Amino acid sequence: MRFSTLLFFVFLLFKGNAQVFLCKDGLIRFTSEAPLELIKAQSSKGSGALDCSNKNVMFMINIDSFDGFNSSLQKEHFRENYMETTKFPTATFKGKIIEDADFTKSGTYNVRAKGIFTIHGVEKEKIVKVKITVKDKSIEVETNFEVALEDHNINIPKVVNQKIASMISVEMKGVLKPKS
Repeated sequence: MRFSTLLFFVFLLFKGNAQVFLCKDGLIRFTSEAPLELIKAQSSKGSGALDCSNKNVMFMINIDSFDGFNSSLQKEHFRENYMETTKFPTATFKGKIIEDADFTKSGTYNVRAKGIFTIHGVEKEKIVKVKITVKDKSIEVETNFEVALEDHNINIPKVVNQKIASMISVEMKGVLKPKS
């Protein structure tokens, strides 16, 4: 899904004259720390939107945009065998900030967002802690959470189960700017 597609969804989800903030270059990292191997990858192509009036939030990433890995073969296996990116090209989070934050005042707010996290075609309700910093007409967001592979039907063959963790750590940072 491209940024233009995200904008279409933003218009469907965030109707009215609300103050909407957008991000198209969010940094998303993941780490798999297994007994025999440490795997890290990242992408700076995360897209997101926040409607300040109703606290609706949405973020997405194209799985093929991740780079890093320990080898090109590992990257290929990640895309083709485990994430099956031809069938499931994106990961998304669509939800709502469930605690108070004043998006009109500079400051830092530690809140939670509750929503549906979808990866590998499987939707799971998730509550994530989010650090929001409002400053200079922008909103910075930071979060980290874990994803259990079995919760999303991501199967790891027994032959490599000591090289790929069953629980993946995810970190996301982004700066959202007012929609013009």
